[in-house]
Amino acid sequence: MPLFPGKKKDKKARAEQLTENTADMPQTDPRHHQNAADYNGANSGEQPRQRPSPQQHPQPGMTAGAYGTAVPPRAPSYGKDRRPRLVFHCQLAHGSPTGRIEGFTNVKELYEKIGDAFDMPATQILFCSLNTHKIDMQRLLGGQIGLEDFIFAHIKGFTKEIEVLKSEPALGLTITDNGAGFAFIKRIKENSIMDGESNVCVGDHIEAINGKSMVGCRHFEVARTLKELPQHARFTMTLVEPRKAFAEIGPRQANRVGGNASLAPTPTENQVKSGKETLRLRSKGPATIEALPSAFEERAIKKVDDLLESYMGIRDEELAATMVEFGKDKNNPNQFAAAMDDNLGDFAFPDEFVFDVWGAITDAKAGRI
Repeated sequence: MPLFPGKKKDKKARAEQLTENTADMPQTDPRHHQNAADYNGANSGEQPRQRPSPQQHPQPGMTAGAYGTAVPPRAPSYGKDRRPRLVFHCQLAHGSPTGRIEGFTNVKELYEKIGDAFDMPATQILFCSLNTHKIDMQRLLGGQIGLEDFIFAHIKGFTKEIEVLKSEPALGLTITDNGAGFAFIKRIKENSIMDGESNVCVGDHIEAINGKSMVGCRHFEVARTLKELPQHARFTMTLVEPRKAFAEIGPRQANRVGGNASLAPTPTENQVKSGKETLRLRSKGPATIEALPSAFEERAIKKVDDLLESYMGIRDEELAATMVEFGKDKNNPNQFAAAMDDNLGDFAFPDEFVFDVWGAITDAKAGRI
């Protein structure tokens, strides 16, 4: 006779209840069988065993999942104040390893970053070109950089001094600057006074005129100084030419607009593609990522740049783009003239030039150019 008559029945009932509960449960991964056992024990009336929570002891580099298993951590998301940094690649035009340039908001800071990357003062950089090592005035780095553009920095080479007789009112030079204090020659007009000077080349930095330093002057200031020189008088110019690699040394070509057609292109030129967006560098304020100019804006910028050369003897696509930006949403020339005075009053543009610029913008918008 059993001493405890009800115990065997209780065990059998609990076993049947356990079987029913297990059958009703959804199938789980074998790795989670311990969780299932704890669940069944709770339904059977037994006290579930206490086991350490996986959240309390996560593995190094892992986080706890929904079932107590470790899963890889999520990638950190960017906050509102964090922005991905843009990285550009750069080489010295005469030859160098490739450097990584980032963290700049204007041209001066860009030159400082290039100087840091190549362990040289930023004042050694005359100008930069995009996607070519050649002295190509059509590919100068101005106020915009494509997000996939490759930067080539042209640094100081030989210094030379020339003496010129100003026999005509115009010397035939078109001046631009690098935005960091160095003005240089962008174009030499054919059959002009300067075209007859074999030592004057496109890309030469105008360091001084008659002993007066031009370092730190804008292009229009240098052009004004040359224009104000008395006619039929001699003057001297100190020029600094960009440093050239040995492969680039040779006789000067007939094409004076810029570039040397005899040079073979580097593989980089064929590999680099233009981005669909640009980094807009501004003299005031932070750099911004903007879409490429529209077809209307490109036509207007080109025409305004031509007007700058015609009126002032300078070429500056950044300045031309700024004028187009001021004028594209204006309804009449008076509004445009007021915007020019408020923002570009230091240039002291003549009224006829301002109205010609307005005409170029409206013609481009209407599709007449």
